[in-house]
Amino acid sequence: MLKGLLVLLLFQGIGEATSHYSGLPIPGPVIGMILLFIYLQLSRSELSIGLGDAAHFMIRWLSLLFVPACVGFFFLIKIPNKQWVAVTGVIVISTLVTMIITAFLMKYLMAKSKRFKPKAEQ
Repeated sequence: MLKGLLVLLLFQGIGEATSHYSGLPIPGPVIGMILLFIYLQLSRSELSIGLGDAAHFMIRWLSLLFVPACVGFFFLIKIPNKQWVAVTGVIVISTLVTMIITAFLMKYLMAKSKRFKPKAEQ
């Protein structure tokens, strides 16, 4: 698991450096995640085993990532009354769009995974 965490931190660091030195408006962790995905697709190494353990460990603590967002919500109280409708609308619309895109992506990936299974597994 430690190896997996180190690999995740390495790719996040590479992403941060790429974002910082290239001036791209994309967060470093996102660039690092894309680079990790590309590496895993091209290499087919046993690196993914350690990453799986690290990912399962981190998913157990995923709810802690929502704490800063919840704390930030309390600062919205200072927003003037005229802006509450816009803030609420953006939150609702972005949540719905995210759920719809996730559903379509999941449907596409599930169909794709069924299509590429070997004959012995079908």
